[in-house]
Amino acid sequence: MRKYISRFHYLTQDLPHRSHAEQTQIACEAGANWIQYRCFSKDDEELINEIHQVASICDDWGATLILTDHYHLLHLVDAQGVHLENIEADFKMIRERITDEKTLGASANSIDDIYRISTSGVVDYIGCGPYAFTKTKPNDYPVLGFEAYRSIISKMNDQQIDIPLIAVGGIKPMDVDDLLTTGIQGIAVSAAINAEEDPYSAFKEFYKKISL
Repeated sequence: MRKYISRFHYLTQDLPHRSHAEQTQIACEAGANWIQYRCFSKDDEELINEIHQVASICDDWGATLILTDHYHLLHLVDAQGVHLENIEADFKMIRERITDEKTLGASANSIDDIYRISTSGVVDYIGCGPYAFTKTKPNDYPVLGFEAYRSIISKMNDQQIDIPLIAVGGIKPMDVDDLLTTGIQGIAVSAAINAEEDPYSAFKEFYKKISL
């Protein structure tokens, strides 16, 4: 059965002045219904403790909680799925481990990545990027821009790849309208909200641009 995938994915990140739980609370108060917990600075015990806090907030607000990469913790916390940033991950193995009950997302940068991920038959959505330069997730992948997304969606249609595609990486509010015309299902945002002095208002600015 096809799972619900939000059109607006909000990603937490390691910040010196605001915890992941505080970021989650602000986002949920602003209207978030999909939180991706993205933390690589803690050991498993610290992660579990913080995920419990984040999960409690998501539960209070009815938001879906997705973990970035830490699928080995899914059976210990109240999260609804995992997003894998490793494009070369063994998706079938991970699906077996997390069961069909959980949502499984994957990262991609090209139509070749998307084709390989989709043929695994076990991934529920793909986060494709980066759209533009981003410091949140440093990598050597080429930025895509509007035209690349249009081309990717066209090729997905030609190859009958029916999987939600979420644009990610360096997206700002001014980009959303044009991005949605490319055929993507939605967007994922982190620093454009988290780096703002008023993240609540920053989230609302995106929220107005995209219907959940």
